[in-house]
Amino acid sequence: MPTTSSPARPAAAGRMVAVNEMTRLIRLLFEVEREFVRTASTLVYRVGEPELKYLVCQHLWESAGHARFLRERGRELTTFGTNDAVRGSISRIFTEAVGRNTADPLVITAGFYEVLKPALLAAYRHYLKVTDPLADWPSKKLVEEFIADEERHAREIAPFLKDVDAREWKLHLTQALDDLGGWLGQETRLPLAAHYAWQHEQTPYTHPATCNRGKYPICSGVFGLDPTEDPIVRPWLTDPKTDARVIRLMVYVWLMMEMDAIDYLSTVFIETPTAPFDLHYDLARHLWDESRHSQFGFRQLPKFGVDLMTVEHSLDLYNILVQMPPHERYAMMTMEFEANSFPTKATVMDRVRELNDFEADTLLAFDRNDEQNHVRYGHRWLPEIMALFDEKRPTEQFVKETKDKFYQLAEIYGGKVPHSLPKEKRLTGEKILKLAGVSK
Repeated sequence: MPTTSSPARPAAAGRMVAVNEMTRLIRLLFEVEREFVRTASTLVYRVGEPELKYLVCQHLWESAGHARFLRERGRELTTFGTNDAVRGSISRIFTEAVGRNTADPLVITAGFYEVLKPALLAAYRHYLKVTDPLADWPSKKLVEEFIADEERHAREIAPFLKDVDAREWKLHLTQALDDLGGWLGQETRLPLAAHYAWQHEQTPYTHPATCNRGKYPICSGVFGLDPTEDPIVRPWLTDPKTDARVIRLMVYVWLMMEMDAIDYLSTVFIETPTAPFDLHYDLARHLWDESRHSQFGFRQLPKFGVDLMTVEHSLDLYNILVQMPPHERYAMMTMEFEANSFPTKATVMDRVRELNDFEADTLLAFDRNDEQNHVRYGHRWLPEIMALFDEKRPTEQFVKETKDKFYQLAEIYGGKVPHSLPKEKRLTGEKILKLAGVSK
């Protein structure tokens, strides 16, 4: 008796179904991690506490690493895709999480860390439940490490958010995420109410005109010529008669002020949504390096008797650069500020070595090594960022004209931040002489 059967489907359609499903989840996880880096970077210049800035920079770098490893693993499997694009359903939620630039930055931080990242942790845990621990062992080991990182991120951020009332904002983001059923679609989907309003569609995000330094005193700049006014006296840095102990203290102030770089570099991510992931990956590394450099000064100065509440934070670079588009900001940072810092820093390093201070030598050596890499990043990525903004001038001409533009803008937007402290209270070159125990 003849038998009947259902129409046969192509063998290939079912042959790799197990791999294809895990690849689909890895792709989603990659996109979520990538979008966290692109959007949570807006927290850096909006939060005021330096320790929180440093922590967010660290987490951005670690998340960029997660995304890179997920992409590498995904490319070992079928159907991952050849581009780094993020689907609109994910991108829209992260763009919403950025909020308005007038919002309480700690409330916005809570949205990322108490809604979106816990959902990512749940997604990683779901992945472990549904994959085969032996067949998919390489992915399993990665995900186990990322779960540990996410759990640590939650512990590290908790002290900064313990008194923050973000219930309304967290509910708003939770509703958007519930519409997806979680990042992997593993939860029951709860469609958005008809009256749900996407804030970023009503009011697109713009950078604040100035960055936040919380409780710390501020000023326009810390470099100058008058030791009764400024903490870093430019001629003293290269004067062979300056005591090396004075130079060491001034360079620690200089390093701490690389917080400027943290603030303005972190503005670039959100404005380059179509950039290659590798560009954002290197930007995240650059940002984390600058964060560490700033910490060198932030942690060392108190060891030499400096009260950090007497060290004014300079705001000029952010205030000027935020007036420029991202490719111009990046050009000034890598091809002007960093590229031209090496001669002075070399002199400073040689002088500090006279003190036989191994810790100072180590910090300055790593700072120099990192800055050399940053200039390489500039040569690699500046042409690509220029292309994103349809900039067709030759790179050398573009950099020169951007520098000229910066100094024109400095006349308008620079030097506008008055000293928070009278010179009797703030750290100055004269006070550094006393702290170092020398006379000039």
